[in-house]
Amino acid sequence: MPFGRGQNMLKNSAKYALGEVVRHKKHPFRGVIFDVDAVFSSTDEWYDSIPRDARPRKDQPFYHLLAENDESYYVAYVSEQNLVPDRSGEPVTHPDLGDMFGAFDGRVYPLHFDLN
Repeated sequence: MPFGRGQNMLKNSAKYALGEVVRHKKHPFRGVIFDVDAVFSSTDEWYDSIPRDARPRKDQPFYHLLAENDESYYVAYVSEQNLVPDRSGEPVTHPDLGDMFGAFDGRVYPLHFDLN
């Protein structure tokens, strides 16, 4: 394995796990992680739509969340630097949770399937 690629993979291990409940640091939403990208993997258009002074680094894990706020449910794509663990113990009520996860245990949602 080339040196640079291996080092990049080591630096980009994810802090949060699938099924974990997290909150955004700056915006009022929380969600359940259902996928992780080791580095930014969305479009340049999406990235450029973020105000320059608020853009996260691309060289960190990005998380796909089944997200919710007081008004709606949606899928969010959030950098690791903008997430914190949700310690409320409250379940997330996103309607798609049951498609991927089992019952909330007070901290995480277990996956319905095994990963390869």
